[in-house]
Amino acid sequence: MTPVRIVLADDERMVRTALRAILSAEPDLEVVGEAATGAEAVSVVRDLTPDVVLMDVRMPDVDGIRATEQILATLDQPPRIVVVTTFENDSYVYDALRAGAAGFLLKRADADALVQAVRLVARTDTLLFPSALRRLAAEHARAYPAAPPWVARLTGRESEVLRLMAAGLTNAEIARRIEVGPATVKSHVAAVLAKTGTRDRTQAVIAAYEAGFMNGR
Repeated sequence: MTPVRIVLADDERMVRTALRAILSAEPDLEVVGEAATGAEAVSVVRDLTPDVVLMDVRMPDVDGIRATEQILATLDQPPRIVVVTTFENDSYVYDALRAGAAGFLLKRADADALVQAVRLVARTDTLLFPSALRRLAAEHARAYPAAPPWVARLTGRESEVLRLMAAGLTNAEIARRIEVGPATVKSHVAAVLAKTGTRDRTQAVIAAYEAGFMNGR
């Protein structure tokens, strides 16, 4: 199996050293680059095209949120970006997720959790935040006086798929749950992205929570 190629972006050298030691000990993971600022992270990612980026949200020069936006907006095949934070209710985390990050990890996560998270986002299309997203959305999302128009445009099956996306299921898991083929699920996901006006499944799920869709609005 080709190793998962990883870039570490954190302004603390000791943090990068610790992450590199943990990840490099795994035969299927390879740290190919490091960055100490958001601007450097964008440059390194463009040059090395990794599979996964572990991105600190609070960095000098350009923070992790802006760096995430720039990477996802300028690369045709961007990496999965996981933001790393000290506090899961940090407003920076929510902004990074809205920018398109595939999830977040706490800096206090143990080595096994770190390794499994990297493998998960690299090998699947799942997201690393479903259990925490409802609370984050409640604390940081803007309030809508009424459901936005896209909610009414979703078909019943598309609504079901969006809810399963928000629960953290991959396309393959959704296909098994609703008993259709993976290609059909992929088509439903594409329709959801188009109707919600979002670029990726992270932003679609964020939009669903912000619109009150997950609460049955």
